[in-house]
Amino acid sequence: MRMIKWLTIGCMMLLIFSGCKGSMPSTPELSLSTSSTPKSTMSNTKHSDQLIFGIIYPMTHPFYEMITDSIEKASKPYSIQLIVKAPDEINLEQQMRMMETLITQKVNGIAIDPIDPVALAPLINKAVQSGIPVICFDSDVPDSKRYTFIGSDPLKEGALMGQIIERNLKGRGMIMIEGSLSKSPQIIHRLEGLLQYLKKNTEIQVLEMRYHDGDNEKAIADLESMINEHPHFDALVPLDIVSSSNAILVWKSQGLKRYAITFGMTPDVKEALLNGQINSVISENEHLWGEEIINQLLAASKNAPASTWVDTGFQEIKQSEMVDEY
Repeated sequence: MRMIKWLTIGCMMLLIFSGCKGSMPSTPELSLSTSSTPKSTMSNTKHSDQLIFGIIYPMTHPFYEMITDSIEKASKPYSIQLIVKAPDEINLEQQMRMMETLITQKVNGIAIDPIDPVALAPLINKAVQSGIPVICFDSDVPDSKRYTFIGSDPLKEGALMGQIIERNLKGRGMIMIEGSLSKSPQIIHRLEGLLQYLKKNTEIQVLEMRYHDGDNEKAIADLESMINEHPHFDALVPLDIVSSSNAILVWKSQGLKRYAITFGMTPDVKEALLNGQINSVISENEHLWGEEIINQLLAASKNAPASTWVDTGFQEIKQSEMVDEY
């Protein structure tokens, strides 16, 4: 399946696809440099009054394009250059290499949505020891020297998902679950909160749980296989944005009329919510992330006291409750 590519709009944005010498990676890396200062100041050389912040995502996806837009908006009042990087699809080695590159470039701060908290911890510590503060968002690396974490509590998110499922299925029924990385703390805690709630409060049965490891083709194949093997399921619960995006495609192709309840307000989830293909979504208030990321990077660059956790909260959004920011 052809991967979704980012469309970058704006005369002040420079799109750079970086390759590797020697053995080539399985997927290309995306590097985007953009600046809130006049176009003539855009370069790899930091101006004395300009801060350079690196943003690293786990993959390219419209969800992260939306986050980039909010980061750019929040950075406009300041003299900030952004270097945005992401593997084409979830790829730990590439994300680690991007982190190394930003450390070498001696940027003023890094914000990262880490794929693997264990593997990224040494690199985060290396950056901090080099004088580069690091913040984590969406997913945390608590056993590191990161400055702060921006996001919500996935265990509580999972419990809320359990309540939503209970309400829709009236406490009984059969569900299927799909997630991205089986070792992701965020996915693990969301699933834990969900299963604990269902076990304690309902008679709802989990028919099957699968992981796609960030592979779109595998995600679609898994969904189609689960639907064929469990045709009488009542609801599907995607635990991440890749699962939800591909669930929407499968729902459209098969014309399914079952419950679909997901995490993360992405552009395609918003459209599916309005069209009735998604019944509810748990939003992590992603529209707040851009401002918080810039605020925390600025604070860290000034050596301000760190907040261990900036909790952006979460909420259920239904079609009838859609508001302008979504």
